Amino acid sequence: MATPPGGLAFCVFPTTIGHCALVWREPGVVVGSALPHGSPQRTRDAVKTWYPAAREAAPGAAVAAAVAGVAALLETGAGDLSGINLDLAAVPEFDRRVYEVVRTVPAGDTLSYGEVAARLGSPGAAQAVGQALGRNPFPPIVPCHRVLAAGRQVGGFSARGGRRTKLRMLEVEGVHLEHPTLFEL
Repeated sequence: MATPPGGLAFCVFPTTIGHCALVWREPGVVVGSALPHGSPQRTRDAVKTWYPAAREAAPGAAVAAAVAGVAALLETGAGDLSGINLDLAAVPEFDRRVYEVVRTVPAGDTLSYGEVAARLGSPGAAQAVGQALGRNPFPPIVPCHRVLAAGRQVGGFSARGGRRTKLRMLEVEGVHLEHPTLFEL
C-alpha cells in the first residue's frame, strides 16, 4: 500500500529489541517514531492512538533508509541517524533545541541532563531537559537514551521497559553503567 496523498503513513519493523515504528509524510519526512511496545500489534496500536489518520504503508526510499538505520543502531550500536529528516513543526521551541543538541551525541557517548542544559545556554534547566526528552516523539532518532542523570546515573526513560531498555540500548553502543553481579556472569 502506498502512502496516502498528503497524508500520514507508518510502518512497523523488527529490531533486536522488538518491533519499532516510523510515521512519515511525503517526501519521507518523519513525524514520529516508536520503540517497542511488547508486540508488533501493540506497537501498531500505539501508533494508531498517537496518529489516528496514519495508514500502514510500505516506505519509500528515504523512510526505508531510516528504518534500516534504526534497526542497525539497535543491533550493532553503530550508525548515524542525523541525516533523517524530522518534522519538528509541532514540537515546542525549547524541546526542539534540546533535540538538536541530543542529536549531536554520537553512539557510545553520553551527556547529562545538566550538560545538555549548559549547551543550550540554560544552566539549571536540567529538569526541563529531562521533561523535554520524556516527550521525545522521535526515539531513537533523537537518542534520548544517551542522556543521563548526574553522576552517570541512568535516570528516567519513558519507553516500555524503562531503565532496562535504556541500559540495553546504551550497552549495545558500548556504554556500560552497571557492572554485572556474580550471579549474572
